[in-house]
Amino acid sequence: MRLGVVLSAGSAILPAALAHLAEADPQITVTTGEGTTPTLIRALRAGSLDLAVLTSRPPHRPFDGDAPRLHLETVADTELVVAVPSTGDFAGRTTVHVDELVDAAWIATPSSSSEPLLGVWPGLPGRPRIIHSVRDWLTKLQLVAGGFGVTTVPSRLSPVLPPGVSLLPVDGAPPEIRRVLVARLPGHPAPAITAVTRAITSTA
Repeated sequence: MRLGVVLSAGSAILPAALAHLAEADPQITVTTGEGTTPTLIRALRAGSLDLAVLTSRPPHRPFDGDAPRLHLETVADTELVVAVPSTGDFAGRTTVHVDELVDAAWIATPSSSSEPLLGVWPGLPGRPRIIHSVRDWLTKLQLVAGGFGVTTVPSRLSPVLPPGVSLLPVDGAPPEIRRVLVARLPGHPAPAITAVTRAITSTA
C-alpha cells in the first residue's frame, strides 16, 4: 500500500494509524511519502499512490477538474491557529487579534504557481513579513520555540508541539477550518485500501 500524507497531518495522524493497522491487519505493508495536497493529487491521478491524506478549506470544492472525481472520505475538521513563542510578546495569552499579526515575523513554506503559501494567516490584512522560508514542520516549530517568528498550524498538532510553543486562536477574523480527508481513485477499493482508510479514520 502506497500512502501519501500532507505535511501538516503526518505527525498527528500517521503514527497512530500505522500502529492501529499493525494490530488489526499486520499482513499489510504500507510505504509512505509526504507532500502538499496538489502534489499528492497528481500522484494519485498518475497511479503512483494508492491513497492520500489531504486537507481542504471551505467551501471544500473538488480538488481538481479531472474526471472521474476522486473518492473522498472526511477524517476530521480542525481549526487553524497561530503557533507563537511561549515567551515574549504573546506570553500568557489565550488569543491573538488578527491586527496584531500584521507586523509579525512569519515562518512560512515557500509558495509557487502550483503550491499554496503555508504558514501565514490567510485573512491577514496587508502583506506578510516572511522572515524564514522553511518547508519542514519541525524546523518551523523549533524556530517558533526559539522566538524567531510565528506560523500557522492546525490545532490538531497540539500533542506534538515542542517545548516553548503555544497555540493561539485568532480573534477579529472568520475561523479558518481545515478538513482532513482520505482520497483515492473512484471504483471498488482493494481490501488493503479499505483497511488503511479504516485505520486512519478510526485513530484521527
